[in-house]
Amino acid sequence: MTKHLQTDLDRLKKEVLAMGALVEESINRAIRALVAREPELAREVAAGDDAIDRKELEVEDMCLKMLALHQPVAGDLRYIIAVLKVNNDLERMGDLAGNIAERAQFLSTHPPLPVDIDFTRMVESVRRMVRQSLDALVTQDPELARKVCLSDDEVDGFQRHMFETLTSLMQRDSSTVERAVQVLSVSRHLERIGDSATNIAEDVVFMVEGDVIRHQPRGRLHRAGT
Repeated sequence: MTKHLQTDLDRLKKEVLAMGALVEESINRAIRALVAREPELAREVAAGDDAIDRKELEVEDMCLKMLALHQPVAGDLRYIIAVLKVNNDLERMGDLAGNIAERAQFLSTHPPLPVDIDFTRMVESVRRMVRQSLDALVTQDPELARKVCLSDDEVDGFQRHMFETLTSLMQRDSSTVERAVQVLSVSRHLERIGDSATNIAEDVVFMVEGDVIRHQPRGRLHRAGT
């Protein structure tokens, strides 16, 4: 590896970390706006999306220039390709956080639903997946990445429970339909953030080991991660 390539790889790593920090903060603020019913905080999330979009373009430009100038091979090539894909997933997470913030604005101006809805466990699972996927990327830790993949089923289970609970509520009380649909949308966006974190984790495994684990049965992930 040339000295110039190593310098550019170090810069790229810092930029991806900065992108991840922006996205993670956007997700956290969107969730706080939802739980605390703070429309102003929700509007701030939407306003911050431009910064995420700009950072995505910067990282993509860096990756393309490195591919053209350095013509990397083996692990370095896999790393740059993985970063390109991770960058796209991070931008998508930012968009989903913005969507949650939009729902939070609506819900903050309407009465809470007459049903016990606890987002806490789902939110914490999604936050953990995002944090661990980024940690796995930084430390190039395929074992941690596999743990993220295994957490995806848990988040999917929360989404199914939320759907069943709110569908039952709407059937009992038609006046709740509009609000319940908004809450269902929030849970769906949270699930998709978890999916994006899983994508990042899968890319980390590819980057470090050259192993494509997308679409593999969960059982194989268990065996590979032990």
